[in-house]
This record gives sequence, structure tokens and C-alpha cells, in this order.
Amino acid sequence: MTRAPGDPLVRSAAALVAEADARVPSLSVEEVAARLDDPAYLVVDIRDPREVERDGTLPGAYRAPRGMLEFWVDPESPYYKPALDDGRTLVLYCGSAWRSALAAATLHDIGRTDVTHLAGGFSAWAAAGQPVTPLAPKP
Repeated sequence: MTRAPGDPLVRSAAALVAEADARVPSLSVEEVAARLDDPAYLVVDIRDPREVERDGTLPGAYRAPRGMLEFWVDPESPYYKPALDDGRTLVLYCGSAWRSALAAATLHDIGRTDVTHLAGGFSAWAAAGQPVTPLAPKP
């Protein structure tokens, strides 16, 4: 079966996000703010580096681009990052919680059920007036 350009997909991106949200718990802005300094949690910024450069990041967030996340959490991957697998619960976030919902669901699928994400993403965080750390300018 061939799909013509512009025809609807079998499952939309919005449907995938809704399915992920139904499977993976999210935390509110207030809940994430309360966990920023909690040693049991690691807040992970999965946005594109250009977004981080433009908008800043949550204070203390670990930066892990969405395209590398599964490889960075997998101990069998040559790209494994132990900082993402040290026993802390991962709290992912992106711009508006679509990518983070999908990423959290994927990590659940590969066995990392200690993952959640920020409801509303960075947009909700900034709109709530929460602190944002600007990225240091490149030399």
C-alpha cells in the first residue's frame, strides 16, 4: 500500500504522544522545581542544542540530545554515559513535552521504568516564572 504525499498517516505524531503520555507518568512544573536539588532525581534536557543555546536550560540539568538518549542510557552501547544510569530517576524535558513523552516511553520500553517527564516542557517551566540558566557564550 502506497501513501500519497499529504495523505493522513496511519498514526499521527499527536496520537503517538497521547499514547506515550498514557503510559508514562509526568511531573508538573511545581513537582520538578521541588526535585531540582533532590539527589534521587536527574533532570535531563533533551532539546536540540540550538534550543538550549537560544533559551537556556533548567538549573543543573544534564544535557542529552534526543537523538542520542537511548544510546547514552544503554550500558551495552559504545556511547553509554554512566551519569544517566546511576540509580537516579530521570526527569526528561523538551520544549513542549512531545519529544520528552516519546523519549520517556521509549526508555520505559527498553527497561528504564525510572523515567518521567516535565508536563508542558520548557515552555511551561518558563511561563511559570521558574529559574532558567543561560548557556555560557561560546568563546
